Amino acid sequence: MRREIIYHISTQPLTLGRPATASEYLRSLGYSRHLMTYLRHHSHTLFVNGVDTFTNHPLKTGDELRILFSDEDVSESGLHIVPNHMKLDIVYEDEDILVVNKPPYLPVQPSLGHREWTLGNGVTAYYEEQGLSFIYRCINRLDKNTSGLVLIAKNMASAAILYDAMKRREIHREYFSIVHGRLSDSICVTPPSPADNDQIAPSVWPEFPGIIALPIARIPGSTIMRMISLSGGKRAVTHFRAVQYDAETDTTALRICLETGRTHQIRVHMAAIGHPVAGDGMYGTADGLIGRQALHSRVLEFCHPITRQKLHFECPIPEDMRRLCSSFSLQV
Repeated sequence: MRREIIYHISTQPLTLGRPATASEYLRSLGYSRHLMTYLRHHSHTLFVNGVDTFTNHPLKTGDELRILFSDEDVSESGLHIVPNHMKLDIVYEDEDILVVNKPPYLPVQPSLGHREWTLGNGVTAYYEEQGLSFIYRCINRLDKNTSGLVLIAKNMASAAILYDAMKRREIHREYFSIVHGRLSDSICVTPPSPADNDQIAPSVWPEFPGIIALPIARIPGSTIMRMISLSGGKRAVTHFRAVQYDAETDTTALRICLETGRTHQIRVHMAAIGHPVAGDGMYGTADGLIGRQALHSRVLEFCHPITRQKLHFECPIPEDMRRLCSSFSLQV
């Protein structure tokens, strides 16, 4: 996909004490080394006041900096995704990003054992219908049976900036879930090491007083399943708020916010404290309440990778989870 981005230079970075080069200016906007390598190695991709130039060109106030990206110049595996035409629930789209409400039972992207009929195949077909070359770059990945908002970058610039924002935990992700038992959000489950406890900042999300901070590792011999490992696991922190308890099904509805993004993090953490996600046969039991794990990516909030505008998206709770919590008077 081709993308032209124009910046009007109105201010200079104050820390340099001299005019910034095009490279320095773009790096200050979040452009990765990978993007700068692309601009250096491809001609006719960087222009200052209409003149084709190099990344070390100094900029002055009033300059117009024009950047051109094209996926036709890039070789990535995403180009080889087979298009499968399917209906997409598109929440938002512009030149740089696509936000989709993914239904349950649909994998996010192709894998060795599942090359077709994933969200990636559907999005590829969506752009093929428009005659556009497209590389599938998914920013926040969901499990196959988890529903909700998925953020997709439409070009290499937005992808690099959003990947970096995810690493810096600047993309706010909120989930809605239903777990077994009565769970209070006054609990704080942390590792025994004081050093690890020092890394936890409850005040970051005052709306989510419950905290589970237990490191997660891959189960030896499994490519999929994860477990709590205090010695060899990676830092994983989940914040949550209990919304309502239902005595009839003995379940609690939760709002959950991730500070980190480990594979199966919510499912592993909830199972570890004795409140597995309803319907989660991998880390709990097949309870008959719902046909898949009751987990939904409900909110995404982040700064637009190019305009820096703050964006907020929400999507409704899917029907199967609504049926499960039909006795709740939910305010989520």
